[in-house]
Amino acid sequence: MDGPDRAHEKAYRLAALDPDFILGDSMRGARFMMEYSKAEEHLRRHRIRSTIVVFGSARVHENGDGWKTRAYAAAREFGRITSERGGALCDDDGWRDNVIATGGGPGIMEAANRGAQDAGAPTIGFNIALPHEQEPNPYITPDLCFQFHYFAMRKMHLAMRAQALVIFPGGFGTLDELFEMLTLVQTGKAPRIPIILFDKAYWTRIVNFDALAEEGTISRQDLEIFRFAETAEEAWRLLIELGLKIGSGV
Repeated sequence: MDGPDRAHEKAYRLAALDPDFILGDSMRGARFMMEYSKAEEHLRRHRIRSTIVVFGSARVHENGDGWKTRAYAAAREFGRITSERGGALCDDDGWRDNVIATGGGPGIMEAANRGAQDAGAPTIGFNIALPHEQEPNPYITPDLCFQFHYFAMRKMHLAMRAQALVIFPGGFGTLDELFEMLTLVQTGKAPRIPIILFDKAYWTRIVNFDALAEEGTISRQDLEIFRFAETAEEAWRLLIELGLKIGSGV
């Protein structure tokens, strides 16, 4: 007599092939680990040793007006010159340094990825799954276009290879990433890396950094963690002055 057909019973499924189990609450830690490991594997395969992370508003457009158009153009130029001069271009056997990495979306992120593509360099997009779907911009290297469920793991990958951070004008998301990195550097949880804020007039209007020091909620020396730049070339010059390491490819 034939036994029961268990092929469709949930308990009988191989654990690795059971989506209900993998996506359940008990496997949250395993999913967190997988999000780390998948991106790490691809980055190592492309021999990416370090990155320069660019943040900024997703609501900036190439054909906008005023400061938004200038910011897009500057982010694109910065992505290009950094990729050309920083070590992202090397032969297939070398390690790549200062590869442009963004949050993968439109606006400033698109511009920086686009500039890297203009230079013929690989470029990374760390996208996040959101209720209102964010489409990756088309300038990310296809095999380096990632999607994360967990903000925390996305932030970890943005930070762990970063040799510098360049922040263009932006909103809540940009402020979140900026203050995350400022806090990590301030508290010594991350190494001191160059942090450049593009467009001093914007940032000093949005955030009264001096008032924080005057009120004693940060120290005056904390204001030295970051610098301001007005052009792509100035941002690159400041990165070099602040000790950015240029890759040798070995």
